[in-house]
Amino acid sequence: MAVQLGFDLPARAALGRDDFMVAPSNAVALAMIDNWPSWPLAKLALTGPLGSGKSHLTHVWASEAGARIVMAMDLAEQDIDALAQHPVAVEGVDTIRADMTAQTALFHLHNLLHSAALPLLMTGVAAPNLWRLSLPDLQSRVDAAAHAALDAPDDTLLGAVLAKLFADRQLTPRPDVIPYLVTHMERSFAAARDIVATLDATSLARKRPITRSLAAELLDKDTTSGG
Repeated sequence: MAVQLGFDLPARAALGRDDFMVAPSNAVALAMIDNWPSWPLAKLALTGPLGSGKSHLTHVWASEAGARIVMAMDLAEQDIDALAQHPVAVEGVDTIRADMTAQTALFHLHNLLHSAALPLLMTGVAAPNLWRLSLPDLQSRVDAAAHAALDAPDDTLLGAVLAKLFADRQLTPRPDVIPYLVTHMERSFAAARDIVATLDATSLARKRPITRSLAAELLDKDTTSGG
C-alpha cells in the first residue's frame, strides 16, 4: 500500500474575537478581557491549562488595546523602554521562575507601564501565587494583579474546540467523529490539539477520510502505548 508523504505545515488558527467559543468555563475570563480598561492597577494575570485559550484571548486583548505581545523568555532580548510605550501582554510568565535576567526585565517593564498608566496582561498555567518567581519584588507585583482563570472544558466547549481545530486545518471529519472524541478522549485542550493533528497526519498518509473508526484506532493506540 502506497503511503503519501505528509508535510508538517502549521495550521492557521483563527484568533479573532468572534472565533472565541464562550462557555461557563471561560465566560468570566472573557468578560475581564472585554472590560480591560477597568482592571484594578491596570494589570491582569490570565491562567489556564495548555491550549485552554490563553493565547487566543491574549490576541483578542492585544487587538482591542493596541498591545504588543512578547514571550516572557524573550524579555531579556527586548528593548524594555521602547516596549513600555504601549500596552503589553507577556505570555508564559511562569516559565521564567529560574531566569533572573528575564524576571528583572519584566520587573522593569511592569514599573514603566505602571508609571505610564498602561495595562499589562500576564499569562501562565497555574494561579499566579504558584508561579514562585525567584525575584520577590516581581512576585509581589504579580500577586497584586487581578486574576482570571480558564477552567477545564465541558462537553459543549470541548466539542467546539475540536470543531475549531479541524476547521483551522481545513478538515471536515465525518459527523460522528467529534461526538465520539468528546466522550472517549482525555478531557483537555492539549489532548484535543494532539488528536486533531494526529488524525490530520494519519488521514493524509493513508489517503483515508477522518472517520469514527480511524479516531477509535488512534485513541486505542494512544491508550495501549501509555501515551
